[in-house]
Amino acid sequence: MRKLKVFEHISLDGVIQHSADEGGFPYGEWTVPYRTLAGREAMVAAYGGSYDLLLGRRTYDLWAGFWPTAPSSPLADGINAATKYIATNRAESLTWGPAKALGPDIVGDTGRLKATDGPDLILAGSSTLTSLLLQHGLVDELMLIVYPVLLGIGKRLFAEGTLPRAFKLTKSQALPSGIVINSYQSDGRLGRA
Repeated sequence: MRKLKVFEHISLDGVIQHSADEGGFPYGEWTVPYRTLAGREAMVAAYGGSYDLLLGRRTYDLWAGFWPTAPSSPLADGINAATKYIATNRAESLTWGPAKALGPDIVGDTGRLKATDGPDLILAGSSTLTSLLLQHGLVDELMLIVYPVLLGIGKRLFAEGTLPRAFKLTKSQALPSGIVINSYQSDGRLGRA
């Protein structure tokens, strides 16, 4: 059985939006000043040697515009080689592969995919998909790459109405740039005190 790991680059105030093209967001590319060799090495280690990707359609389209032409590196090579499972209604337009469309039952299809043999699944970006899969208990690990900035506005990972869940911290790594990488495992529903 595969594990599903969610990776999110996030500000201190919970913003995950990165593109200025989305709804007039004024802080596009806010993560760029914090990109370092140590950070890249930490991400390569976190992704691991072999994995598949689970992506929402918008994230797939954004990544398809960058990763296929990115210079060769362990991260780029791994992302390009990974099988990409995409939540989409437009399977015929998946040109960056290898790629496979999930069916209309995203929760059921993700559960069935996790039950197959293969490498772990990494879900990056795709906040709508992340929330849905967390709600249904399909996320095994949540990795938050926390940047030392407050943005004040922008799309947040967890919106109002997110179901309460408990997590336990399994690893924390501080990088010289100020980024802190925290890994959490799902610990079930939030208990009452």
